[in-house]
Amino acid sequence: MTRNTSARRRRAAPSRFERAGRRASALQRPRVVLALVLVLGLVSVMLLDGYLRAEVLGDRRVRTDAAYDKVPQRILDGGPILTSANGSMRTQSVPKKTIVLTFDDGPDAMYTEKVLKILADNDVHGTFFLVGSMIARHPGIVKDMVGQGNEVGLHTFTHVDLSYQSDARVRRELTQTQLALAGAAGITTKLVRAPYSSEASAIDNYSWPVYKKLGAMGYTSVFVDTDSDDWKKPGVSKIVQWATPKKTKGASVLFHDAGGNRDQTLKALPKYIKKMKAKGYTFTTVSGAMAKSAARGGSAQNGSARNGAAQNGSAQDSGAQDGGTRDAGGQAGGAQRSGQVPGGAAAPQGTPPPSGTNAPGGGAQNVDQAAHSQATGTTLYEGKALIAAVAIAEWTVPTLAVFLAVVGVAVMARFAMMLVLARRHYRQRNKRRFSWGPPVTRPVSVIVPAYNEKECIANTLNSLAQSTHPIEIIVVDDGSTDGTKEIAESLGLPNVRVIRQENAGKPAALNNGVRNASYDIVVMMDGDTVFEPDTVRQLVQPFAASEIGAVAGNAKVGNRNTVIGAWQHIEYVMGFNLDRRMYDLLRCMPTIPGAIGAFRRQAVLEVGGMSEDTLAEDTDITVAMHRAGWRVVYQEHARAWTEAPASLKQLWSQRYRWSYGTMQALWKHRKSLVDKGPSGRFGRVGMPLVVLFQIVTPVFAPLIDLFTVYSMIFVDFKASLLAWLAVLGIQLVCAAYAFRLDGERYRYLWMLPLQQIAYRQMMYLVLIHSSITALTGGRLRWQKLKRTGEVGTPTGVGR
Repeated sequence: MTRNTSARRRRAAPSRFERAGRRASALQRPRVVLALVLVLGLVSVMLLDGYLRAEVLGDRRVRTDAAYDKVPQRILDGGPILTSANGSMRTQSVPKKTIVLTFDDGPDAMYTEKVLKILADNDVHGTFFLVGSMIARHPGIVKDMVGQGNEVGLHTFTHVDLSYQSDARVRRELTQTQLALAGAAGITTKLVRAPYSSEASAIDNYSWPVYKKLGAMGYTSVFVDTDSDDWKKPGVSKIVQWATPKKTKGASVLFHDAGGNRDQTLKALPKYIKKMKAKGYTFTTVSGAMAKSAARGGSAQNGSARNGAAQNGSAQDSGAQDGGTRDAGGQAGGAQRSGQVPGGAAAPQGTPPPSGTNAPGGGAQNVDQAAHSQATGTTLYEGKALIAAVAIAEWTVPTLAVFLAVVGVAVMARFAMMLVLARRHYRQRNKRRFSWGPPVTRPVSVIVPAYNEKECIANTLNSLAQSTHPIEIIVVDDGSTDGTKEIAESLGLPNVRVIRQENAGKPAALNNGVRNASYDIVVMMDGDTVFEPDTVRQLVQPFAASEIGAVAGNAKVGNRNTVIGAWQHIEYVMGFNLDRRMYDLLRCMPTIPGAIGAFRRQAVLEVGGMSEDTLAEDTDITVAMHRAGWRVVYQEHARAWTEAPASLKQLWSQRYRWSYGTMQALWKHRKSLVDKGPSGRFGRVGMPLVVLFQIVTPVFAPLIDLFTVYSMIFVDFKASLLAWLAVLGIQLVCAAYAFRLDGERYRYLWMLPLQQIAYRQMMYLVLIHSSITALTGGRLRWQKLKRTGEVGTPTGVGR
């Protein structure tokens, strides 16, 4: 029997659907790009944070005991200040009874500010050699440091041994540190201290070429000739003793304001300052010592004096050096990437800062900060951008780490809860004495919505014809153009009605079927699904209990002998059916699968039928029935075999629609969170579980994988791999148990690791894409998947 009826609410003609689909597709492309931008942005933030912590591109090699026969003796015997003038390297000593306090490895959030307070309290300035990554993380400390009158120098960006690095890496380390300094304090500097350096006498054949290059770039390299060795934590008295130069010699003295516990340094520093002042010493910066040498007109020695030549011309050397470095200082900062020397924003124009404008603000020349130049233009803006990027990374990564720890705990809790409740569900429903009540034997209506299902409709109807339960079959042809209606009619099967309607979508087709159903129980299925002979009988038995309004069946992947099919098979058994057992016991089943579900006709009409408000009409009506007070259960023995998408493109389309539709349904029923009665129970139990486990956790799950990959590459490969394998093992246990409960063969589980690496990532991206679409207010239309019709009777499915 064939009837032609129209949908209650007629929708647009197919041609308009096609135009709307094209418009929707065009709207989705920007959202895909946005999703990719977010992922790339996160990866960039993680890499930046790792670079700051020397996890990315970190180099922990330190050279020791190298030969030094290629280093000029006058350099080895010279003072701690090394410069280049007219291509010639020169050293300079600190004047007598003068202390240059230098601090390495900062700034540090705990210790540097305390060191600055000690210096301020004692009216002393120091020279701080700063690590670029630390500058970027603590810019406020650096700004205060410079504002207090202290001098700063570069200590590279990631604290690497420069003797191992290429010329490009050396330039990059210095350039990045200059940018960080510019962003933090608005200056650049010409002072540098190479990490792991000490006295000038320790220069070797590998580091000497580096210092010559630094000199050619206009940098002044600063060494030490008195080391407090405070990093050894020998005790306060020892630190003071070791930092004290012999007799009345001047010295560049090394302390540390970062890099470990510096409590002893904080106690020793004020005692040391008072002791040296009592001995008649004055304190200054590196630039102050160089100016003092020049003012004394030759009282300091350079490297030649160590070879026996009196240096009444040291003032001349110092003066020449001062002029040279000052000229070099005008050409550094951001221009360093093109090989220019450190300085301020004048570098791109090649104009050095005029005399008296070295200090930020263009004020009078500050002798103690003569190495500084004001950063302007590109250097300043790039520096501020770097500081901003680091601030974002410093906030984002730790926050995500904490959040992901919570997500990880939630995932593990979900696994545990699923295993416990699934076992309880299985034992309860498979007891010999378990019964829903008197057997349900009355006829039911089976509704088959079909749109261009010529490949599948015959298998679907033939499987229903073998049903052991009395049924009527209502095929609602939703304006098919491929002869679906004609194929259904040509089969000549008894109790089959074909209803023709203009194309209006699946919800309208199902509603049309419900209105035309003859019986009080309706079974809904997809046009590409195949039932076993006993499926309908098993599916309707729970209706013996009057409080039950709907039943979810057990959907199986029929085309599981392909890689994509096998992945979906694992997902259906583990992710869907194991979940449904848990939700059944908690009485908050979120979705009755479109492939197999049964409803009381009265309940469907009571909640308004299948809604067209969302793309997940199955989730929508399931939630609506919960809110109306009906109970929804899972019947594991009612099996349906469905054709899963055969290509990644089709799979993406299907899951995109599912994910987006689920979000729409949850948003539509958000008022259940504050309702009373059955609606409120679902809102406060079911909805949080669905949001947490089906939206929030999967959305952030890729971050766990990103962190894992990051840790494998940059942190600890073995530990990260073991952690990943442990999680995979837990998932394998859950999957194996789910397969056991469903009576499935374990041979598909060998694909689980590959599923976790490839398939799961795609599902995550789909969910992220859906979330962005939902947040940006996008709309999707129903998308028809291409079918092959390869899923036949269940006996033909390879298990």
